[in-house]
Amino acid sequence: MQRITITIDDDLLETIDKISVQRGYASRSETLRDLVRDAVTRAQPAIDGEANCFAALTYVYEHETRDLSRRLTTAQHDHHDLSVSTLHVHIDGHDCLEVSVLKGKADEIQSFADSVITQRGVRFGNLHLIPSEHGPHHSGTHSHD
Repeated sequence: MQRITITIDDDLLETIDKISVQRGYASRSETLRDLVRDAVTRAQPAIDGEANCFAALTYVYEHETRDLSRRLTTAQHDHHDLSVSTLHVHIDGHDCLEVSVLKGKADEIQSFADSVITQRGVRFGNLHLIPSEHGPHHSGTHSHD
């Protein structure tokens, strides 16, 4: 087992401590190991990278972080072929929520999502992939019966 040192925001540490108490962990280390294991499990591709899919990418970011808004907009323009639509919500004077609906190959969507979520100032990023048997460019009619 390796020992590491990390820097964490006070608010996030408080949340980790609350989770630790709620779940009955004996230490912060046990709490963090389980949280990391959960993140690693969710990060494992459940959909073949070449499979066509739809996705919802959600994230909260601090709009005042230097050049972050510009970097996020540039990333979206650079991957316009994946984008269906993006909803932008002003949460408060500091934070924004964006929800992007994407379509394309799972590995391309995952790569784009990773490039957004890992930006400094982006918090609470989540990608939900949805398999599509018809592919991302299916234009046939469908029914919601």
